[in-house]
Amino acid sequence: MKRKNPTLMAIMVPLCFAAAGCATGGMFVAGNLTDVQLQKGNYKIIARGVTGEATAGYLLGASMPMGVTTNTFAVVRVDGTGMLYKEAMDNLWKNFESAHGSAEGKKLALINVHYDSEALNLFFHTQPRIIVRADVVEFTE
Repeated sequence: MKRKNPTLMAIMVPLCFAAAGCATGGMFVAGNLTDVQLQKGNYKIIARGVTGEATAGYLLGASMPMGVTTNTFAVVRVDGTGMLYKEAMDNLWKNFESAHGSAEGKKLALINVHYDSEALNLFFHTQPRIIVRADVVEFTE
């Protein structure tokens, strides 16, 4: 019976775990199903440049931000939930409400929405970051 090479096993087992690690990709693609008539003057801008951001930390990986998309390949997440776009939007609304009061029951919409992404890539650690910026309008009719 042929014996397996222990050196080869020592290399292959960690590589298999690394390949089966965390791989996450994010892209926010919005589809607008409503028809909003902004030319009628039935709205007012109530906040400009409201921002929200989110980060996550991973070990043994890399992140690649490309405009509105961010892709991360790593072995394990050590910080954040990995749902960066949701967290960034939630933080945007929290920041809006802390400055302008509750959004509940108001006819609000985000306009001029911008998504930026960046990443910190170190040898053993990667940290993608998403920043969302928008203006908030309130409809009067």
